[in-house]
Amino acid sequence: MTTTAGADWHAWQQSWDRQQEWYLPDREERFRVMLDMVEALVGPEPRVLDLACGTGSITARLLERFPKAVSTGVDLDPALLAIAEGTFAGDDRVALVTADLKDPEWTTLLPYDSYDAVLTATALHWLHTEPLAALYGRIADIVRDGGVFMNADHMIDETTPRINAADRAQRHARMDRAKDAGVLDWAGWWELAAQDPVLAGPTARRFEIYGEHAEGDTPSADWHARVLRESGFAEARPVWRSPSDALVLALK
Repeated sequence: MTTTAGADWHAWQQSWDRQQEWYLPDREERFRVMLDMVEALVGPEPRVLDLACGTGSITARLLERFPKAVSTGVDLDPALLAIAEGTFAGDDRVALVTADLKDPEWTTLLPYDSYDAVLTATALHWLHTEPLAALYGRIADIVRDGGVFMNADHMIDETTPRINAADRAQRHARMDRAKDAGVLDWAGWWELAAQDPVLAGPTARRFEIYGEHAEGDTPSADWHARVLRESGFAEARPVWRSPSDALVLALK
């Protein structure tokens, strides 16, 4: 395990993964499909932008699978970025950028003008549809011709309300059982981070920025694909689905 400045970053990464898997039991499957499509469309040595990177979950799996890849992680959350910085310290394949994706100028902070792939997971549902559509336009500007953008997130099909309700009830029953067995939820994880001597300060700043929890939109996969095509991508469609989530791929 790596210990830097009094923090065990490997342990924090594992803790974040377990907490996320409580909500997303198929999290690793969507990462696998995402990286399969990176390899299929842009090859095994990509320049990647890990968008809303958090602790660097995508970057960690990218570099494990493709050791010659390079990654730029961009996020605004100081606590999750602190974990990413500790995890990837000394790895010259990784650059981390603090930026607000709602700022029209955020791309000027990146170390490269273009990327082979822009990847994001379970993050952009914090945005409402209007700023998300604007963000898609900016992403299209930095993906090279032939490059890809992929977003794995909550994408609800509102045309199937009974299916949605049954899936939600089953998921929440499973989550309740896991929580009764001691699994940390989102709020519990942040309580631990706030008590850690290294992460307490960044965690306090994080809640100053975001508040308790941001509420965005969860439009359907068809909405994402349509808006991505309108934003300048040649092709866009889901390449993975669950009852409540999807991975949408757009090809420039």
